[in-house]
Amino acid sequence: MTLLLGFIVYAVALSVALARAGFWSQAAPSSGAPRHPPARVLIVGATGGTGRQLVARALERGYAVTAFVRDPARLGISHPQLTVVQGDVLDVGSVEKAMRGQEAVLSALGHKRFFYPTRILSQGTRNILSAMETHGVSRFVCETSMGIGDSAGRMGLYYTFFVLPVILPFYFWDKTRQERVIAASSVEWVLVRPGALTNGDSRGGSRHGRGVGSFLWTVRISRADVAEFMLDQVESDTYLRSAPGVCW
Repeated sequence: MTLLLGFIVYAVALSVALARAGFWSQAAPSSGAPRHPPARVLIVGATGGTGRQLVARALERGYAVTAFVRDPARLGISHPQLTVVQGDVLDVGSVEKAMRGQEAVLSALGHKRFFYPTRILSQGTRNILSAMETHGVSRFVCETSMGIGDSAGRMGLYYTFFVLPVILPFYFWDKTRQERVIAASSVEWVLVRPGALTNGDSRGGSRHGRGVGSFLWTVRISRADVAEFMLDQVESDTYLRSAPGVCW
């Protein structure tokens, strides 16, 4: 019983810490007037689940896409409008090489080094933002996650009391650093916070904004729908400089 109580206290304390450390949206969404869409976009983390969806759906929308990847063989997509650039997000030089000529950046950066502290997300994002400023790229849409900042606890009890404290505490702590790095930058940014990700087909009709999610039940959304929502943010100022949650 003492062990269980101690674990509950730890899980609650972690949730509070993630809330305090992550970004809190200050402004209400704007009217969402459309903006002129960019012609060329850079997608970081393009071989991940969300990243591949971003590449495929950006190509469907007619963008010229540059996919920034560590291993091009893992992408599995070919298209006349697709350029693949090999590099490492922790290597500033390779990020700057991929950034040349871009008009917007979408990041689905992630990794599987869950069980020890890393700064891959925050330092990689810092390098992206530095390259954007160097090359005059203004729009940045970044996938983070519910469970931090003003969305803390909103992935449901299973995540609050098991997944985050047992499997992902270091990963999510670096996500809070990533959000703060972005929020302090001078670019036009949107933080997209999905619920638990699935590999299902797009359903459309997702719920989004502040306050979505559930403190009780696990909220989910497909990577396909997250990709569509992220691409929408390239073409609209609705959530400019804010952190909308998105789920079914």
